[in-house]
Amino acid sequence: MGHGVMGHGTHVAGLPGALPPVLALLVYLHLVRRARRRNPVVGWSRWRTASFATGVALSAAALLPPVAPFAHADFRGHMVQHLLIGMYAPIALVLGAPVTLLLRTLPARGARRLSAVVHSRAGRLPTHPATALLLSTGSLVVLYFTPLYNAVTALPAGHWLLHAHFLLSGCLFAHVIAGPDPAPARPGVRARLVYLGCAIAVHAVVAQLMYGGFWVNVHAPIPEVRGGAEIMYYGGDIAELLLAAALVSTWRPERRSRPVAGRARGAVRA
Repeated sequence: MGHGVMGHGTHVAGLPGALPPVLALLVYLHLVRRARRRNPVVGWSRWRTASFATGVALSAAALLPPVAPFAHADFRGHMVQHLLIGMYAPIALVLGAPVTLLLRTLPARGARRLSAVVHSRAGRLPTHPATALLLSTGSLVVLYFTPLYNAVTALPAGHWLLHAHFLLSGCLFAHVIAGPDPAPARPGVRARLVYLGCAIAVHAVVAQLMYGGFWVNVHAPIPEVRGGAEIMYYGGDIAELLLAAALVSTWRPERRSRPVAGRARGAVRA
């Protein structure tokens, strides 16, 4: 059986494929310069800049040779591309805190409008962990166990649609779980660990079913499908461990000092 993405490599491989990530990096660096000029004392973290640049580099690597031609000739290459665009790059991009950077560089009126959108009911829905989990991890079930994958990859623009979905949903999930940008619907660390655990479990089940050939609907040779399943299983575990590390690094346990303070005030009154 032929592979569903063969024959369209010229549409996304090469320098044009890396143009969107490069433009994103240029815009980010421009905003960093503005932030440092506006407030030289606060400035902007070089670590954040390096993280965003790493995410851009990972995205570009997925869209350039040798990964891009491999992805359009072999399902294993598609899975490598999926991991780079949908899991590894989003973690680095989100840790670059692009929304916070934008809030620092916008005029006061624009910053208030953006903040209002983030805190609005419409802004809370996509940033809820359940929504992010459904769009990022849950969509894999629909993609690989229905005719959707074969139908999308048969279209000239289908690869770009997949790339956009992987990147946006991956960034959304990474933002909800461990992002430094404001997220009003984000629950506590323990709840986010539960959602991350659900993502790990779904990824593992999807990969195992794919490897065993159960209900998978991908027009590719069996060795390619099994190889892609192994890449998803092990590569996904590494990405999710990195996301868990990013989450744990933001954990700041609350100090229970209020009763002590209350007793101290009582002693002073006495």
